Amino acid sequence: MGGQYRITGDKYPRMRRTRGRRKVALAVVSSAAALGLIGWGTLQLIDVFTGGGDRATAAGPAADCGASPSPRAKPVKAPPRPGQITVNVLNATPRAGLAKDTAAELEKRGFKIGEVGNATKAYDKKVPGPGMVLGATTAAEAALPVLATQLAGAELKTDTRTKPAEVDLILGTAFKKLTSAVDAQKALTTLAEPAPEPSASKGSCRRGH
Repeated sequence: MGGQYRITGDKYPRMRRTRGRRKVALAVVSSAAALGLIGWGTLQLIDVFTGGGDRATAAGPAADCGASPSPRAKPVKAPPRPGQITVNVLNATPRAGLAKDTAAELEKRGFKIGEVGNATKAYDKKVPGPGMVLGATTAAEAALPVLATQLAGAELKTDTRTKPAEVDLILGTAFKKLTSAVDAQKALTTLAEPAPEPSASKGSCRRGH
């Protein structure tokens, strides 16, 4: 080269190689990666041997199901038997002999029969349905449902009488016949059964992973 940039003499400057610096940089990166893998592996081992800590607890069956114990059903008092109930059969329709025939059938089914005749003026021809079961307020949860099993669709009503075991069966305009003895007995059996005890549903339970 000429001019002011001309090199004189027999010694030239030596250019250093950068290979050493690259080796150092690669060593640093490799060490960092190795440390990261070791730390990640350690955490995985901890999860395996401890069950995942809080996450495993939160994902347990109780947390997923979300179910809580249900209260037990209260004991149900057995309803009175037909033989403990006196039935007054009253005809509120213009059809003659209806009360007598119905009373005879109820007697065959075990009920005691009281008065048999026409309904009072308050109900005569004023019961549009198949019939009405009328009794004391205290009989609303006992005698009334029992007698109602004998006539499907009967209306239940209470009054001020003081004898809970005495119930009126008032035959209405739409009355045709009593419920069949078989179906009435099934209804009585169901009425006497205690309510089932509620339990937690397990249909949507999922165990944690």
